[in-house]
Amino acid sequence: MEKELFDYIAERVDILAASGASTQVTKDAANAWKAAVVADEAAADEATATLVDILDGRPTTIDGVIAFLQGPAKEMLGEEAAAQGLAAQLKRKEEGAKWCDCDACTAATEILAKFGRVEL
Repeated sequence: MEKELFDYIAERVDILAASGASTQVTKDAANAWKAAVVADEAAADEATATLVDILDGRPTTIDGVIAFLQGPAKEMLGEEAAAQGLAAQLKRKEEGAKWCDCDACTAATEILAKFGRVEL
């Protein structure tokens, strides 16, 4: 794997591993990638393919974020915060956003886009 791509993925894997917005499955996949490439740098291609397969389908779509803000977020965040978040996400969707903009979903979609799995 070329260094530029490796560094690009490594930066985003660090975000996925540390983000409070990442699921445990995502954190585990990110940490497994890191462990694999530290143990054997030649394993980067295989570890990356595994990571991409695990990430595929995980980032939340903009419609998923909107649905969350219209429903469960009202109780979790409060009516006002949910309404503010909803307004911001509706605006993002209107501007063409397709994905959640949290750090975890952003990192995941950027990795997936590098491998043609999603469009940004």
